[in-house]
Amino acid sequence: MTKSKLVFDPFSEQFFNGAWDTYRRMQEEAPVYYSEEYDFYALTRHEDVAAGLKDFETYSSAYGIDLSMVRSGAKPPQSIIFMDPPDHRHMRSLLNKVFTPRAIESQRQMVTEKIDKYLSAADPDRFDVVQDLSGPFPVEVITTMLGVAEEHAQQVRHWIDESLTREPGQVEVGEAGMQANINTAMLYYELVTQRRAEPRNDLFTKLVDAELECENGEKRKLDDLEIAGFATLLGGAGAETVTKLVGNAPVVFGRNPEQWQKLLDDRSKIPAAVEELLRYEAPSQYQVRRSVKDVYLHGVTIPAGKPIFLINGAANRDPEAWTDPDKFDIDRDRTEAQNMGFGYGIHSCLGAALARMESAIALDKLLDFMPRYEVDWDGCQRVQMQNVMGWKHVPVKVIR
Repeated sequence: MTKSKLVFDPFSEQFFNGAWDTYRRMQEEAPVYYSEEYDFYALTRHEDVAAGLKDFETYSSAYGIDLSMVRSGAKPPQSIIFMDPPDHRHMRSLLNKVFTPRAIESQRQMVTEKIDKYLSAADPDRFDVVQDLSGPFPVEVITTMLGVAEEHAQQVRHWIDESLTREPGQVEVGEAGMQANINTAMLYYELVTQRRAEPRNDLFTKLVDAELECENGEKRKLDDLEIAGFATLLGGAGAETVTKLVGNAPVVFGRNPEQWQKLLDDRSKIPAAVEELLRYEAPSQYQVRRSVKDVYLHGVTIPAGKPIFLINGAANRDPEAWTDPDKFDIDRDRTEAQNMGFGYGIHSCLGAALARMESAIALDKLLDFMPRYEVDWDGCQRVQMQNVMGWKHVPVKVIR
């Protein structure tokens, strides 16, 4: 029997629904995959993705992080996610001072209160884990930290979703997505100007006050556009990652009930469960870069100036890196390979510690709320988004 043609399409129903079989074929048959339809290359093996995410001199972020941006060839506005060193190094150093472990830990009570707020209002007979919990609470956490008024939080979430949503075959951001991006940026820009006039104890004020050390040793303040752009990025990443991670949990554990029982028996395994959820089904499946020079890999030459998908979601299930990678096991040996669920290299997720804390608290609370539950599999619905993979609806019934 002849195999079907190997096709990886990140804008297809197959991708939105989980491209694990395609990833495995790419690793085996086309470790350097070329898409004729979209004119991009893709790497899926753990070794290649890890090296690619670290090698900014070959794989540049300066042209954007999605296919439409990189393909355009135009450099996007200055933002940390669109920077290569040395600019990136200075911006990251500044932001690391704002996102200290102590600053993250100080948010624990607020995070717990946000989760409790939504779980206490949930109906155990018909509980949609995404719509009733994992969708609304993370955006409230990050917007509260930024200093956004609570009444704007859910609007911000809907703008984020709109900007990431793609119909099958849609590469460019749509008109509604463009408007959502503008609305988000305008909201944050307004807040920056307010904080300059009236400082408060929030992230916006810290960013207004912060000083960036330049390559020549001089220091400067961030301008309003830089702060608004960073807030847009942080708000999106901070909300989406946890929404998808916590939303994945009841699905993955529903298919692996013995793993849920391990958590019920021993809550100390929760941090390990968060790491395994990240590995098993990373919320952010790929990062797009632009080749700075010709790259020769596995007998294939990737020409300079091409979009390259570094698929960390595939790397996290590479059998060359992990034992039995398609098995969900919260007790797995995590030292086997680098988990790239939060990226890797200079652009690894800035808010990873916050996302881990939020996810761990949410899992702990879900164990209390629904120690026994049934998933309404027919009611589960995936999102259709670029870069991120996860669920829009996960209805469950708590078994009493």
